[in-house]
Amino acid sequence: MKLDESKPSIANLRDMIARGDLVANHQYQRSPGLWPNSARSYFVDTILEGYPFPKIYLHEFLDRKSKRVRTEIVDGQQRITTIHDFLSDKFALGSNSPKHAGLRFSDLDEDAQEKFLFYTVSVDVIRDAGRTEILQMFRRMNAFTLPLNAAEKRHSEFFGEFKDMVNRVLDSFTLLTEWDIFTTRQLVRMADAAFIADLALAMEQGVVSTSDAKLHSIYKKHDSEASFPQSVKTEQVLLEIFGVIARDLSRIRGSYMTKPFALHALWCAIYHNKYGLPGFDASSGIPPIGAALGCEPERATANLLELSAAHESKDMSRFPEYVDAMSAGSNRERQRHERIAIICRALRNQL
Repeated sequence: MKLDESKPSIANLRDMIARGDLVANHQYQRSPGLWPNSARSYFVDTILEGYPFPKIYLHEFLDRKSKRVRTEIVDGQQRITTIHDFLSDKFALGSNSPKHAGLRFSDLDEDAQEKFLFYTVSVDVIRDAGRTEILQMFRRMNAFTLPLNAAEKRHSEFFGEFKDMVNRVLDSFTLLTEWDIFTTRQLVRMADAAFIADLALAMEQGVVSTSDAKLHSIYKKHDSEASFPQSVKTEQVLLEIFGVIARDLSRIRGSYMTKPFALHALWCAIYHNKYGLPGFDASSGIPPIGAALGCEPERATANLLELSAAHESKDMSRFPEYVDAMSAGSNRERQRHERIAIICRALRNQL
């Protein structure tokens, strides 16, 4: 078998399909069904924004009857079908393509159309191989692929409004990456998406223990636009609270207050101050105050840095409850409740 790398443009692939030189081989495809429109829209937007997508595999062979060289799609059927359908005006882009929402290919301006048509696709062309060898190739490739974690599974299973909202927040605000909240490896494996989903869960349910099952449930519950009418509001509030942290509390950057579980508690405390976490007023005795901070940002920052220093040094002398809550299970309800309550008081200068 021989494997050659190729970089055809989308226009090249379109012309191959039109001539009948590029066809699907359903023996290799997981499912003949189409992606939902939200997934197709996000994929097209990926192309329009110039981002790469995973490599497509084609098998080139000689058609013995026609004596013509033919090419079949071994891996990438959904992607090529989506590209072809968009070029044929079979669907319009959705809200997860903010610059082009509501537009079909023919509605795009000439520059955007040209950018789409001349986008180069990473392709590996398999030659001199039969079906058995091709299947063996994929078995060997998959043997060295890490299994998907829970966050990756959610983003491969769901294509609806909740996932789109999470992606929009991550695309719009880069604090989680710029402040090194997660390692590069964690970001690649979608820890940031799980973090945003966990905050949205707190907005709905209050202070709860998190689990893969609960996060899966919120993705499933809000998988359609009709089941998530508060999508835009949720996105706005998530970004608003992150904005408060970046603007008014920026000196905590690099401190223990930006450890993921501490930042989760800080975000929830700011949210509770302004809007109120469900049930937290009654359980903590700390009512919302209608504002993100209850004192000057400099004073709030100083209080947070005191808590951070105690956490880092494990100093139990002044804030033992906070240090204990930070040292225990990071995503359990009791520890979360304690952390959020103390940070709420820090943001009001009531330590």
